[in-house]
Amino acid sequence: MPTTGRQVQLAARPDGLPRPEHFTVARVPVPDPGPGQALVRNLFFQVFPSVRTLINGGVQGAPFPELQPGDTLPGAAVGEVLSASEGSDLRPGDLVSHWQGWREYAVVDAAACTALGDALPDPAAHLGQGHTAYTALTAADTRPGDTVLVTGAAGAVGSMAGQIARLLGAARVIGSTGSRTKAERLVNELGYDAVVLRDELIDEQLAKAAPDGIDVLVDNVGGEQLRAAVRAARTGARFALVGTLSSQLSPSSSGTTGPVELDTFQLILKQITLRGVTGAATTREEWAERFGEWLRAGRLTFPHVRVAGIDNAPQALHELISGRHLGAVIVEV
Repeated sequence: MPTTGRQVQLAARPDGLPRPEHFTVARVPVPDPGPGQALVRNLFFQVFPSVRTLINGGVQGAPFPELQPGDTLPGAAVGEVLSASEGSDLRPGDLVSHWQGWREYAVVDAAACTALGDALPDPAAHLGQGHTAYTALTAADTRPGDTVLVTGAAGAVGSMAGQIARLLGAARVIGSTGSRTKAERLVNELGYDAVVLRDELIDEQLAKAAPDGIDVLVDNVGGEQLRAAVRAARTGARFALVGTLSSQLSPSSSGTTGPVELDTFQLILKQITLRGVTGAATTREEWAERFGEWLRAGRLTFPHVRVAGIDNAPQALHELISGRHLGAVIVEV
């Protein structure tokens, strides 16, 4: 059994966006699991932009607390059980998911682990954000024939949301991104009908991409893109609010708030509904079964980038925040 393992820790709070030098990869003793706990060797963990929010103080009511210098970063992980205490349903060799990523070895409460089985052809796919995308589209009551707009379409949620919207019957799917290269990939590889660029005239682009307006919004960004979606909405449009990337990835913002000014007259006159998405439309087990069926049938793909080695995790976060990658960013421990 291992006696030490590496972990990614916050070394210092950044003034602005975090960079690799604000983190350290430390080797620490691996504690013995106590009653009701399991020792898990992590195989993969997800790199996600909300780390910046945790570094800068967190958000009241969010599931993760504020990070202090010296703390190990949290995050979704997939690993193999090495040992488990008596009375646990876990057994050595079981594949599980949990929230103690950014480390080689994790001692986790058995109740906080989800046994994964073989529902998905690739264990790393359990770290995809298709479940969040599906939940958002369900919350927005996506219907056959709808025109759907997904902001932040090249991210972990957005790269799945466009594909799932199509499977739910959307007639037209539009995305937004900041890169022409990503825009081309979203159309050519992920089935988007059109993509608008965030740094250009969004209203004019949306008028061309959706001349009759949009019925559904999956919003991962907030800010000006959310305001533009209100202007482009049809009567009765349904908005699912998932993220605030415009704030989280802004050097001038703390990343802990997502302020945006909306035209209330338009919300009222167009009868737009806005719903924050934090829950789940299905259980993880039900989603994994559906996701696995779609993957094996070739009806959707899991866009992601794999980064080899925990030592490269801080650089992977920097690249994610810089907008280098399309899809989920996963570290292969």
